[in-house]
This record gives sequence, C-alpha cells and structure tokens, in this order.
Amino acid sequence: MFSSHGPSVRELAVQGLSSVERGYDLLAPKFDHTPFRTPERMLDAVEETLARQEGGFGAGLDVCCGTGAGIGMLRRLCRDRITGVDLSAGMLAEAGRRHADDDRVDFVRADARALPTELADRYDLAVSFGAFGHFLPYERPALFSQVRSALRAGGVFAFPIGAPIPPSSPVWWAVAGFDAVMRVRNAVWRPPFVMYYRTFPLSGVRADLRAAGFTVETVPLEHFGRLPGGAPRWRLVLARRS
Repeated sequence: MFSSHGPSVRELAVQGLSSVERGYDLLAPKFDHTPFRTPERMLDAVEETLARQEGGFGAGLDVCCGTGAGIGMLRRLCRDRITGVDLSAGMLAEAGRRHADDDRVDFVRADARALPTELADRYDLAVSFGAFGHFLPYERPALFSQVRSALRAGGVFAFPIGAPIPPSSPVWWAVAGFDAVMRVRNAVWRPPFVMYYRTFPLSGVRADLRAAGFTVETVPLEHFGRLPGGAPRWRLVLARRS
C-alpha cells in the first residue's frame, strides 16, 4: 500500500489492532514509504522559518521522533547534542540507522509524558512533527510540562499546526470519519490505539502551553499559502520557556 515498498492492507490492519507502541514497532521498517512520514516540504519550511526567526541553537530534542525525519533538520540548526525520543523501539532502530554517521546524535526510548530526568535542562530547541494525535486533550498539560523540563531557560518548543478545516471541505469529512472509526475501535477493542486528527486546536494548545510555563507566539509558514480569508494555512508555534 502507498508504494511497492510500503505496508500491505493486512499489515496496516494488524498495526491498527495493536497498541500504539507495538503498532509502530511493526510498521517501522516500512514507515518512510507511507504518507504518515512528515513531508520534506514541511521540514524545509520549519527549518527555514526557525533559522530566520531564531538563528542557530545549541542542543536539540526531537519529541516523538519516529524514524528520525526531523533529526536532519536539527543537525543543521544545532551545534551540540541532538536527541530523538520515541516510545517505539522499532522506530528508534530505524532512526539510529539513518543517522549513524553523526556522533552528536543519540536516541532515547521513553514516553514523552514522562521523560527521563537526565534530559532535564539540556536543550535549547525542541521540535515535534505529526505526533500530537497520539495524545488525548487531557494529556497535553503533562506532555508540555515534560518538554518544558527538558529545555533550558529561554529554550524554544517549535511545531507546525494547520488551520481548522471547514466542514464544507471533503477533507473535514474524511478526518471526522477517521476519528469516529477510531473512537469506535477503542471502545470495543483492547489495547487502544490513540490516533485522532481533530484533538489539537490552536486555542486549546496555546492555553495549555501557557499553563505549562511557556510564552507563545505563532509565525505563518508562508510556504503553504493562505486561505481565501487571508489566514495562513499553516503556522509555526514558537513556545518559549519562561
């Protein structure tokens, strides 16, 4: 499915009936051949915007790094240590193979809601791509608090967030249908597989970041254009540890 090197429908079904951790362990070898990997266009837009807004950084942290799509960006933006954190050992194994040529890079298996204490106050930049659907709204405060604990004073937590999709769009109905199917699946099947597309609105995210001790601003990602009303299709959230 998706390409000749991607997972089959059966493999995706097995993944979808597993836990989040086990599901990604199974998918890891073929993950980069699916649409779920963060597109290079998005990574390039975030990198360019961060470089323009903030300049360079010391140490960098990729939260829920998966197979390491964001690590290359951090290698260019950061001078010092770069760490990828993920719950899936399979995804981390793939990431380690892809970035074995840089001894600044290390990977840590951990739940982003409970980061190891050795990561505290170590980083100047934290990023995350495509992972927030795995966290329910009530889990955001713990997630953001953990990221803040990993940052030095003045450090930045950066991630892209899309504009709300209007109900008139076919995409709205597609993601609403997906979320509905996932809610039914999690109501009748264990272990749960938490993945939702409509649980990360900017207003709630901004409030939770501020409550966790961040100051928050957003910058348009002009690479993706603007909606008919003038609002950017994508923004980069810049949450700074205060």
